Amino acid sequence: MTFVNSYVYHVYNRGIDGRSVFTNAFEHNRFISLMDFYRHTDLPMRYSKYCDLPTPLRTEATENIEKLPCVVTIMAYCLMPNHFHLLLRQEKENGIMQFTGNISNGHAKYFNAKHKRKGPLFQNSFKAVWVETDEQCMHVSRYIHLNPVTSSIIPVNQLESYQWSSYRTYVEDEKSFVETQEVLGHFKTKQTYKQFCLNQIGYAKELHTCKYLTIEDGVQS
Repeated sequence: MTFVNSYVYHVYNRGIDGRSVFTNAFEHNRFISLMDFYRHTDLPMRYSKYCDLPTPLRTEATENIEKLPCVVTIMAYCLMPNHFHLLLRQEKENGIMQFTGNISNGHAKYFNAKHKRKGPLFQNSFKAVWVETDEQCMHVSRYIHLNPVTSSIIPVNQLESYQWSSYRTYVEDEKSFVETQEVLGHFKTKQTYKQFCLNQIGYAKELHTCKYLTIEDGVQS
């Protein structure tokens, strides 16, 4: 698939053989930090070296990294036990390939070392679908944010407390690297977007997949 700058894509990948790729809170948080780090280009170091910096130097590095241009804009995300969903806009040539490779490889190396395992953690290649219209973009963001509920990982009343997605950034005033305006710009308020999501939970559970969001067998949607 050829990725085009300024186009939006739904990107997802799962653990090889459907295995879990996130087993605790630290692994979730580290992956989110990887996304924040590798969305930038012209980085002066790898994430592992950045983490090893003394606190004053890491603070300085963070300030400098925030000034760098981005290869992708992250518009929504959700981490599930055995896979992840991302809504990305490509900003630089080859940006999605570069970004997805960096976060997947960075997580796999850490995960394998931590769990004393060898071999691939994720499927060889991620999947991506071009999100062609603003309406689709709204629906894909909802699909991503409802994933923990439609997969029966959590009840609907815990959706706002689910820490591993960008939903809280959309419905609360939580500071984040996620760019929400392209989606939220179509709603009067954050509360309106919240109702847009919650009103479709029953339908989403029944539908489970739709034409442009098909996930491979073995992935909890």
